[in-house]
Amino acid sequence: MFFRLLCLVSALLQLAAFAATEDYFGIHVIDETTGRGVPLITLKTTNQIALTTDSAGWIAFNEPGLMNRVVYFSVEGPGYALPKDGFGFAGVKLTPLAGKSVEVKVLRTNIAERICRLTGQGIYRDSTLLGHEVPLPRPNLFADVMGQDSVQVVPWKGRYFWIFGDTQRPNYPLGNFHSTAAWSDPPDKGGLDPENGIHFEYVTDENGAVAKMLPVDEPGVVWLFGMLIVTDAQNQEHLLAHYSRWRDLGKRLEHGLAEYDETAGRFRRIAVLGDEFEWQHPRHNAVRVKGADGDWIYFAAPFCQTRVKADYDSVQNTSAYESLLWSPEHGEYVWQSTLKPTSQKDEEKFVAEKKMPASKARMQFTDAKTGKRVHLHAGSVHWNKHRERWIMIAVQEGGGESYLGEVWYLESKQIEGPWRKAVKIATHPKYSFYNPSHHAFFDQQDGRVIYFQGTYAETFSGNPVATPRYDYNQLMYRLDLDDERLKAARAE
Repeated sequence: MFFRLLCLVSALLQLAAFAATEDYFGIHVIDETTGRGVPLITLKTTNQIALTTDSAGWIAFNEPGLMNRVVYFSVEGPGYALPKDGFGFAGVKLTPLAGKSVEVKVLRTNIAERICRLTGQGIYRDSTLLGHEVPLPRPNLFADVMGQDSVQVVPWKGRYFWIFGDTQRPNYPLGNFHSTAAWSDPPDKGGLDPENGIHFEYVTDENGAVAKMLPVDEPGVVWLFGMLIVTDAQNQEHLLAHYSRWRDLGKRLEHGLAEYDETAGRFRRIAVLGDEFEWQHPRHNAVRVKGADGDWIYFAAPFCQTRVKADYDSVQNTSAYESLLWSPEHGEYVWQSTLKPTSQKDEEKFVAEKKMPASKARMQFTDAKTGKRVHLHAGSVHWNKHRERWIMIAVQEGGGESYLGEVWYLESKQIEGPWRKAVKIATHPKYSFYNPSHHAFFDQQDGRVIYFQGTYAETFSGNPVATPRYDYNQLMYRLDLDDERLKAARAE
C-alpha cells in the first residue's frame, strides 16, 4: 500500500513538473557557428522587459499579454551580435507559444567563446523551468552562494582546491567576507568537462552555508591570494597563501602568511608581516617553474616580476624573495632582493626619459590591431605545450569600452618577457571582468584549447544597472590557440 502511494505521489510530481514546463515558451540563443547555447545574452521587449539567457543559452518566457502574438525582442550580449536592420535595431520577431521553442542564432565577435557561468544562483534557471537536463546536481542554488569573486585554485590531493574572495548570500547583503573554499574533481576522475562547468563542492558550516576559510575575531574582510603548494625538508606538502585583512578597498589593516590546517579544514595565520614588506610574499597567481637551480614560484601580477624558491622555508622567509628590477648600471633587468620590481608604468617612463633603450623593455607591448599601448591590471601566466611559449591572459586597466572588462592574449619565449604584441580576445562593454585566470590543468588537445574564468561585475564599471543573476559571479571562456586572429600575438 505504501509503495503504491509513493509511486502515485512520484507520478503526480512528474506530471506537475511536465505541466509547468508546458507553461513556457523556450528561446534558445545559440552560436551560429558552433550551435552551442550562449550564456549572458539579453533579450528585451519594446517595453523594456529584459530576460538574460542562462548557462545553456535558454530563456523561459511566459509574459501575460505577450503570448500567442508577434513580439519584438532586441538582442545584445558582450562579444556577440545580430545584424542591424535599416533603423539600426538588432533583434528578432518571435511568436511566443506555451510549450514550444525557437532558436535565435547570434554571431560571435569575441575570439574567446563564452562557455558558462560557474557560480551563483539560477545558473540553469531557465533550462530547469523548461524541463531540460542540466549537468549540475544543484543547478540553481548551493550552499547559499549568490555571487563570488576572484578565484584561486591549486591541484591538490588528486582534486582541485578553490578559493574565492567575497561571497554573497540570500539572507543579507553582507555574506561571507572571510574567503570561501570548494573542491572539485578533475574531468578524468568523474568531474565535469570544463565546457559543462565545474561542480563545486563547497566547504560549509553547520548551517549548510559556505564557511569562513580564515576566521578571525578582528574586524574587516579577509582575502587569500598567491595560493601555492610547497614541501618541507621532510617532503611533507604545505598549502600556503598570502592573507590580507581590509577595512575597505583603500585601507589594509593587516597582512601576512596563512597555512591550510587539514585537521580543522581552515586556514590559520602563521606570520604577520609589516607594511614594509610590499612584495616579499605570495601574491596574485602563483606558477611553478623548473630551473637549472631548482624549482621557483613566480607570481603573475600579471607580469612575473617577483619569485621565490619553491620550498616551505623560503616561502616563509621575506629575504628569500626576489624582484625583477631595471638596472641602469648593468643596462639590463636583474633579479635582486632589496628593491621593489620595476612596473609596466615605471618601464614606460624609463623609455620615455631615455633611461632605458626601447629594445630592452619587456612590458611595452601594443595592440596588434591598432598599435596602441595597453596597460594591464591582473591576470595569469602559464607555459603552453601547444604553442611552446609562455602565454598570458590578462585584463586591461582603463580600456575604451570598459575600465576592467577588456581581456587580452599575449605570448613570450621567457616567463619574464619580453611581451611584444597583444590580441583582444573578449570584451565586456561598460562592465568588469576582473582577475581573470587561465586554468592550465583544463587544457585540451595538448594545450591548443584553453579555459579561463574571471569575475563579471558592475563593480568599477560605472554601469548603474547590474545584470540579474550574472552580476558578481564567475564566467568561463574557451580559447582555441590556433585561431587565425591570434597569430598577430605570436612570439616567434
